[in-house]
Amino acid sequence: MTACAIEPSADPGDSGAPPVGCSITAEGAYAARLARSGGGGGAAWYPERWTLDGPEPYAVPLPGNQPEEPGTEVQPMGDGRVLVHRVAAGRHLFALLYPTGPGTGELPLGAVECPADSTGLRLLPPVPGGERAYALAAGPRATVLWRIAGGAFGPERVAEIPGRCSGGAWLDRTGRMLAVDRETGGRTKAVVVDLERDGEVSPLLQIAPDSDDRLLLADPDSGLVLIGSDAPSPGRERLGWGVLGSTLPVRFPECLRMPDCVVTPFAVQPGQVLTPERCAVALRVDGAFGSWVGVWRPAERKVRHLPAPEGWLTGAGLWTPDGELRLPCSTPRSPCGVARLVAPDTADAGGADRADGAHGAGGADGSGHTNGAGGTGGAGGTGAASGADGERPGNPEATTPGEPGDDPGAADTPAAAQPRPVPLQQAPLARLVTK
Repeated sequence: MTACAIEPSADPGDSGAPPVGCSITAEGAYAARLARSGGGGGAAWYPERWTLDGPEPYAVPLPGNQPEEPGTEVQPMGDGRVLVHRVAAGRHLFALLYPTGPGTGELPLGAVECPADSTGLRLLPPVPGGERAYALAAGPRATVLWRIAGGAFGPERVAEIPGRCSGGAWLDRTGRMLAVDRETGGRTKAVVVDLERDGEVSPLLQIAPDSDDRLLLADPDSGLVLIGSDAPSPGRERLGWGVLGSTLPVRFPECLRMPDCVVTPFAVQPGQVLTPERCAVALRVDGAFGSWVGVWRPAERKVRHLPAPEGWLTGAGLWTPDGELRLPCSTPRSPCGVARLVAPDTADAGGADRADGAHGAGGADGSGHTNGAGGTGGAGGTGAASGADGERPGNPEATTPGEPGDDPGAADTPAAAQPRPVPLQQAPLARLVTK
């Protein structure tokens, strides 16, 4: 059986990256996407804003003076305007769009020119608060972080980060701490960029010295992070989880391995400040039978597979604090809709820290215990569950049972010695570095 690939970044230029249907603000009030009018050769692309925080979702078309290119990026702002990123003659042009009665208002923000040896420029995920927007311009030896919106003079160069950076996740609710995946010396490690210290860079994640460790998703409330790493299976990326500031190792549950599929975490349930193991995580699963939705919690040892709703803007969605997964959908009968799924909370929080067998970065001693260092907390080895692969991606409605390596008591740290998870707000970044 081949293990599924884990989506490492959201770069539009990555040929293997599954496309995302739309972008949603961090608070979930607005979404934006490129919509298509007409059909056949006369079809045209235009930005569209969705309002999601009212009694019913509704869409507002924001067509410009000419049709958009299919690769145009759009991102909703917290005030309802839509940031649009166009490319023309090698220049990256940015503007804010907003409705003006029957038409569309456009506020140009300026342009960014990237060096010829760069790999382009892309918008980072929406910033919490929605007042600012950032973009990364990756070159072969360094990456430039740009503030596109929210500054005083249009696009502003914020920092230059050594190495080629990809990905991007916000670690706090203020939009100060940005995590990116940096490639240097042939290895990729997640680092933190402090925007209030002139872009100061510090290490965030190192599971093993010779592993590629990427941060795929982060929840600022609980500190739960989803990680892609080849530490437990050299040359083959696995999906794992950890808690920022915790001394527990990163875990790689066997239930998250699915044969011949691409698994992409796209949303984490917010508001679980002291219980990251209870956070519901939404997964996009792409396989031979199409795309569907997976729901998983660290405290559980199984993935619940759910059919994708009709017209799902694939890869987009958000959780409410009370555990409702909202997926934006568009069909000819309902061009603007939201499917609501509620995943039952059957997690055993007390057994979460004992859910997955662990594998140390320094090697196992043969009994499932570790003797190496690794993870986000800096004390334990990297987690790698053992046991049979029980996934059945061919049946999206199947529920994956727990695996032998996920049994309670299989962890490398005795339960009595495990510290209580530390919320991100209380976890100094220095503790996130693995020694």
